[in-house]
Amino acid sequence: MERAEDAGVYKLNDDLAIVQTIDFFTPIVDDPYTFGQVAVANALSDVYAMGGRPLTAMNIVCFPVKTMDISVLREILAGGLDKMREAGVILVGGHSVEDQELKYGLGVTGVIHPAKVVFNTGARVGDKLILTKPLGTGIINTALKGGMADEKAVAKSISCMVTLNRTASELMMEVDVHACTDVTGFGLLGHACEMIEGTNVGMAVYSSAVPVFPEAKEFATMGLIPAGTYGNKEFRLHMVEVATDISSDMLLILFDAQTSGGLLISVPSPGAEELLKKLHDEGIGEAAIIGEIVAQPKGKIIIK
Repeated sequence: MERAEDAGVYKLNDDLAIVQTIDFFTPIVDDPYTFGQVAVANALSDVYAMGGRPLTAMNIVCFPVKTMDISVLREILAGGLDKMREAGVILVGGHSVEDQELKYGLGVTGVIHPAKVVFNTGARVGDKLILTKPLGTGIINTALKGGMADEKAVAKSISCMVTLNRTASELMMEVDVHACTDVTGFGLLGHACEMIEGTNVGMAVYSSAVPVFPEAKEFATMGLIPAGTYGNKEFRLHMVEVATDISSDMLLILFDAQTSGGLLISVPSPGAEELLKKLHDEGIGEAAIIGEIVAQPKGKIIIK
């Protein structure tokens, strides 16, 4: 067994490997049906990040039966099931427990050719970095909880979170890709650090090229930052070198804890523009080249 982030890869034979992941979390939106969709999109992303195809899933539910109406759970499961159907994933069972806090997610099983597994390490000097979704969902969700986010901002954030990374995954497998990770709770820089930690390469990120929800920039200046984002910054800042003209708000956005974020793909320079065009042609319009893999400083990220 090899591991890619929190996913196990089990080689069965020379032609087939099984990918297994597990992911669940507490609600980040008010509507239970939407929460179910977001949770499933988020859970499937680990498989997509490795270039795999998810096939089956098992529901994982923690539910406060004494304090919350069961209709809420029905809506969550309905939203999740509809998103699984969109992904071509079959629900084969699940497990539920009584808990004081609502949680929902999936255990996912997928398949991939063992020679084609894309791990979150393996980036090489000269690779370009492509990000497929904009940042800022964590900040917008925090603004929503504080009653500060309007319907337009929330709708844009939800649309991003419920969008599967399936198309981006399929397109990246059409070119030579060295590494990939999905951007979730550790934020862009947190997951980027995992890509180069303990390796012989570094990373340069061009902050002006990173796609960000405009509303997230506004909310960040107001101090509407999730606690997880501060935690990400504290944990990984020692691996980051920041140019003097980068604002503290922008740095927090780069560390913003995402839910069901996009893919961060390390692709050789000759194929980067080709992949970016394919992503845009397939409607992934926010995808952008946001940086590159560099020789120095090793094991660190330079923010420019």
